[in-house]
Amino acid sequence: MIKYLEKESDFKDIISKGTWIVDFYADWCGPCKLLGSVLESTDYNILKVNTDNFQDLSFSFGVMSIPTLIIFKDGKETNKSIGFISKEELDKIMDL
Repeated sequence: MIKYLEKESDFKDIISKGTWIVDFYADWCGPCKLLGSVLESTDYNILKVNTDNFQDLSFSFGVMSIPTLIIFKDGKETNKSIGFISKEELDKIMDL
């Protein structure tokens, strides 16, 4: 399931239950578009956060480059990946 963050105030509620991949991206970013295709081919819970619209939230998680994926389990950060990754690499970091 892919969900797009609409209000920053919803962020904590969304990631608080279960496992979520938070995709920090921008519409103009080529590698973000490629990674988006990879994410669409999975069954993971994905929350897409547009860094242009949510700069403060992105900054609070130390996002300096995009795409950045942060994995949360029940609201706690468990892993992070910066840059494009393949589906196989994504599956590996989700198994950690």
